[in-house]
Amino acid sequence: MRSIALRLAPVLVAAGLSGLAVLPAPALAGGGCAGASSRPTPARAAEFSGTTLCLLNRERSRHGLGHLHSNAALALAAWRHSRDMAEHNYFAHGDFVGRLQRAGYFRGRRSWSVGENIAWGSGSNATPRAIVSMWMHSPGHRANILNGGFHEIGVGLVAGAPAPNVRGAATYTTDFGG
Repeated sequence: MRSIALRLAPVLVAAGLSGLAVLPAPALAGGGCAGASSRPTPARAAEFSGTTLCLLNRERSRHGLGHLHSNAALALAAWRHSRDMAEHNYFAHGDFVGRLQRAGYFRGRRSWSVGENIAWGSGSNATPRAIVSMWMHSPGHRANILNGGFHEIGVGLVAGAPAPNVRGAATYTTDFGG
């Protein structure tokens, strides 16, 4: 049986069905997750993907859940999507399942469950800490992060915004699988 856990994407600088919104980014402990409060740059985006995973796993641990493990196909799909949104100035999930299929995630699987969170922010709202905090304060995003059926993740992070003329921004996609 196939199930899909798609969630709309309110973000720090958000676009969704309800239009633009600015959401709070309360403090989130990032101890041990190097770079949690740093803004991603093109040269360090991959490093901050790992920081984002570290923060997500800390949240799961706090709620008695096992860690998510990086999956290369999910990571490829997530990175491609973040890059595409930033390069083409849009912010949407689009053909989420198709992207995972093209990246090879479903190959050899008889059943699966997947979910996706997307976000972007600029300035201090572009840090992994700010993005994970926003997700944890958004019911749909939080549900994906704390879904015990998800065991794999791909984090795609690129420096840049899915909007023109925004400096110091980063775009995040997390693709979950189980």
